[in-house]
Amino acid sequence: MELRLSGTGGQGLILAGVILAEAAGIYEGKRVVQTQSYGPEAQGGASRSDVIISADEILHTEVERPDVLLCLSQEACAKYAKDLKPGGTLIIDPLFVRDHSAAGGARVVAVEATRIATELGRKLVANVVALGALCGTTNVVDFATLKTAVLARAPKGTEELNRKALEAGYEAVRTKAAAAPAADSRR
Repeated sequence: MELRLSGTGGQGLILAGVILAEAAGIYEGKRVVQTQSYGPEAQGGASRSDVIISADEILHTEVERPDVLLCLSQEACAKYAKDLKPGGTLIIDPLFVRDHSAAGGARVVAVEATRIATELGRKLVANVVALGALCGTTNVVDFATLKTAVLARAPKGTEELNRKALEAGYEAVRTKAAAAPAADSRR
């Protein structure tokens, strides 16, 4: 599976990509490639973290047509949504991403990562909320494995906050998924 986590420098998406790669590679024994790119302005410039996860040998190191794209900025969505594979999944924070038309017929999952993080007391953990949502949407890694990887990377004293952020993002999309069939059956 090819994944791209994108947004603005300072949102922690490169770290989120590293954590996802560690969860898959170190804790689950899968083959992983993780690369990153950010603009010359580290804080505020465009950034992305690409992750390829496979049970088999990975023959290329670049994500060109991601299966999953996580966007936490409108600029990132405009730049990368067109690259999604047909039938791919676009995960957005609707606070920042209002136009996702470039994604065409992609499945769009909206998670209010920034709002959830703010309610938890630290807007800075929006990346961890988004990571939980990505896991809940794709099941690319086991949630318990991802939690272990997040807690291993959490700065001392922030473990509980990061655990809550990860769980909140995961539950936000799982709750929507559970509600969707019920809504469809009422039609």
